[in-house]
Amino acid sequence: MNTTKDVVVIGGGLAGLAAAAYLGRAGRSVALVEKAHAPGGRAVTQESRGFSLNLGAHALYRGGAAHEVLRDLGVRFTGAPPPTSGAFALDGGVLHTMPSGALSLLTTGLFGLAAKLEMSRVLGGLAAANPAPLASVPVSAWLRDAFRAPEVRRFVGMLVRLTTYCADERQSAGAALAQVQQALGHGVLYLDGGWKTLVDGLRDAATAAGVEIITGERARQVVLQGGAVSSVELASGARLRAGAVLIAASPRAAAALAPEVPALAAYAERAIPVHAACLDVALSRLPRPRFRVALGVDRPLYLSLHSDAARLAPPGGAVIHAVQYGPELAGRDAERELDDLLARAQPGYRDVLVERRFLPSLVVSNAVVTAEGGGYAARPGVHVPGLDGLFVAGDWVGPTGMLADASLGSARHAAAAILARRALDHAA
Repeated sequence: MNTTKDVVVIGGGLAGLAAAAYLGRAGRSVALVEKAHAPGGRAVTQESRGFSLNLGAHALYRGGAAHEVLRDLGVRFTGAPPPTSGAFALDGGVLHTMPSGALSLLTTGLFGLAAKLEMSRVLGGLAAANPAPLASVPVSAWLRDAFRAPEVRRFVGMLVRLTTYCADERQSAGAALAQVQQALGHGVLYLDGGWKTLVDGLRDAATAAGVEIITGERARQVVLQGGAVSSVELASGARLRAGAVLIAASPRAAAALAPEVPALAAYAERAIPVHAACLDVALSRLPRPRFRVALGVDRPLYLSLHSDAARLAPPGGAVIHAVQYGPELAGRDAERELDDLLARAQPGYRDVLVERRFLPSLVVSNAVVTAEGGGYAARPGVHVPGLDGLFVAGDWVGPTGMLADASLGSARHAAAAILARRALDHAA
């Protein structure tokens, strides 16, 4: 198979699907190549016995770039924010009621008196703080210098992990603060049916726009000629000729696809992946219905009953996601620690277990937004410098947010850049 397209997109995750849909809607001929047998990447949802389990805990930030792109492309979804009741903070092995307002802050045993007074100021101050001056400051230095009480430092660190999914303290404090502010200001949604609804919606949008989606086929190499993109060679030996190629994959995958490109090699060398260990379970019922959330203050832990907000389980059933952020940094056996946390939150859960899945080192994001280089300013742009027609998109690209916001925001920017280039070509 040797065909010619205006654009070839490599990678069928959220970024690749969204970019392909934008390009197809603009009248470009597009082929999307995905090595798996179905698109979706880390946004796939496993469905079994009436339960829908995402790959670890997923939340869509309301009002962010991902939300905007999905609405723009007509992707329909429903869901709800997680409830605020039934939340606990785990500190020093003790569960405390999570402070959610002035009264609970005064009564919680999580803080001493001095820390309570500081925390009351901090909660209001975080929302109003300017992230820009902190762009080049590591989270570790910010926590040390900005907060006096150790309990307050640990609590703010917990908020950072919760909203960024990252426990690496080399992370930019400015980027982390902006993410915390987005969560506090707009909140998140757990999605009915899981993130499969987004994958299906984006795939349908791309297909309706005329995109040819090729699954179960691996792209082997981006072929360059005379300083420009020429074609994409597939593992089967087929070749897709194109005037532009968008790689919507990890930095290492991008570098491997075009080993002659120094910029891609530099991106791959610099990127520090964000990992999480995830324990995902489906239960026939909840042993402890009022216990919904547990967040580790002195440990990088998270547990949440996602089916309390979203339709993910049959009547009476439950889906719970437990996470250890940065298992390579945590210093303890992740599976045992998460299993202990789940047993503490839902005693006897093993007796009502329907599905159990442990993911020891899921890639949550392809690159920490580090303080070195100035946070988002250090991220690559969508156009690969020094080459005509080669572009990248993903959660490690561009100045827009983290996680799905970065993926879909960069997809929109990459599609616009490709369309602008092709418009100039047509004009010439």
